[in-house]
Amino acid sequence: MGIIGDSDPIMVASYAVSGLLAGLFYRFGKIGVIVGFILGNILLTYLANGNTLPVILFQEILIAFLGLLAVPKKLEINIEDLYGKNKLLPETTSKSLNESQDTIFKLNSMSEAISDLAKSYSEAASTILDENDLKEQELSNEQIFIEELEMNLEKLENNILYEDILENRDNIVDKIFKHLLNQELITEKELVDIFENCNHYIIGFKEKDAQVLEDVSKMIKCINYSYRISKMNFIWKKKMEESKKNVSSQLSGVSKAISSMAEEIKKEEEKDVFKLQKEEIMTLLEQKEINITNLKIKQNTAGRYFVEVYTNICDDIEGKTCNIKKIAKILEKVLKDKFIIQNQKCGLREENDFCKFTYYSEDKYKLQVGVATVTKQGSPVSGDSHVETKLEDGKYLLAISDGMGSGPDAMKSSKVAIKMLERLLKAGFDKEVSLNLINSALIANNKDDMYATLDMQILDLYAGNMEFIKNGACPTFIKRKKEVQLLKSVALPTGILENADLVVYDYDLQDGDILIMCSDGIIDANSEYINKELWVKYLLEDLQTDDAKQIADIILNEAIDSSFGIQKDDMTVIATKISKKT
Repeated sequence: MGIIGDSDPIMVASYAVSGLLAGLFYRFGKIGVIVGFILGNILLTYLANGNTLPVILFQEILIAFLGLLAVPKKLEINIEDLYGKNKLLPETTSKSLNESQDTIFKLNSMSEAISDLAKSYSEAASTILDENDLKEQELSNEQIFIEELEMNLEKLENNILYEDILENRDNIVDKIFKHLLNQELITEKELVDIFENCNHYIIGFKEKDAQVLEDVSKMIKCINYSYRISKMNFIWKKKMEESKKNVSSQLSGVSKAISSMAEEIKKEEEKDVFKLQKEEIMTLLEQKEINITNLKIKQNTAGRYFVEVYTNICDDIEGKTCNIKKIAKILEKVLKDKFIIQNQKCGLREENDFCKFTYYSEDKYKLQVGVATVTKQGSPVSGDSHVETKLEDGKYLLAISDGMGSGPDAMKSSKVAIKMLERLLKAGFDKEVSLNLINSALIANNKDDMYATLDMQILDLYAGNMEFIKNGACPTFIKRKKEVQLLKSVALPTGILENADLVVYDYDLQDGDILIMCSDGIIDANSEYINKELWVKYLLEDLQTDDAKQIADIILNEAIDSSFGIQKDDMTVIATKISKKT
């Protein structure tokens, strides 16, 4: 029996994806259309015969193609320039190449993230069977079921269905097995129908003869019990279904990332809304004898500015003669906002022919972060992982992942979740897409029970806002003066469900807010309360200090004391204090 039929909806969708990808890339000419069809055919190949090699190579094709797209379409190279002129490329082309450096950086980050996904496929590939193997496996599974059924039939020799089942007359058992594969259970009526379809009629069932009804009931129990026991030995079907869903989920996430990049390129090609401001900034910089080669200005929905300034390289590799402060003052004068230098790339140090300065609107809030951790007593490593980092858009990511159990296996699952989360978000992936990709990557390895909770906060200190997403994680505690609020989300840990039910919550921050994230080792440490979260809430209400590190240490020490000085689980606390800048 083939897994993919002529009318398989996944196959039909794959053909549709092939066409859509070709259509998406048509604007890049014949090469784009061809690559679109290639990507679609890779997906078809995977679904048709379970060959994962094209999928694993998918990220290399994708990165190579997107790298090609990063080169300007109107790039011109004058051969004469290569031999007798100072400039190898025209000035306008040089500017375009400078602007493409950001795209190259994003693609490199995306390459690392997709590489992680490809590795998860590689590890799961051993569980995927081709069509011939599937046929053999199904026959083997049925034989396992029959052997289990025969063992359980030993006490039913006097049952009126005994001989028909034992001898598999007219393939009755085969039909029962196929029904169980689809439904997982068989009822009395369904069994009677199968018998009738094989021209075997159970006399007395419709008349509700007591003895006949009892025999049928006993046989139903025997069949269902035999199937439940035997199916633990053949999980291949579930593996195939999960693999297909993972491919779909991960390609969907990559597709959204590509669409986002395409939209960004489209916006850059449209009319520059900051044309007048750019001209004014350029004029003021020239008056200060600061020569720049290019200037880019963006603004997000919260009103925050992102300004990139490109200059020729200077002679000072230490950067002491760079006009960082002068540029910032001119930006503030024209754009009416305070600016800080977010990133500086020196052309001399990086062997480029330009320098790049990235300025952001200054945060209106500042944060202090304190972390306290301890490993479960007797465990070599902690199953908790955490990250505190600044993202490319100026926001801050705080996250905790708690691997199921403790020790190396738990650490592996939590580190996979945290590392992928950081890379995906830094590469520009959407939050929900990132978590779905992480979820499907862990599912691909669930033969090792790689489940992990994921608790993440994204703080926008310019807008004074926090977004948080939880997958099976503990509540976030927010202390505002003397009041303590709990932010909860009910969801299973990452890596259990094929489609994670994700909800993004928004929360407006205020001056003096204290945010507490923790793993379940903290919450479960105190067994005096039925609602285990309350002990942390009461502790925070009584705390007098607002120092983030002290708060994290106090919570951790109290959790250990509540367990009589024994670390019964891995424990992690991240405390964050929000303060408004003056």
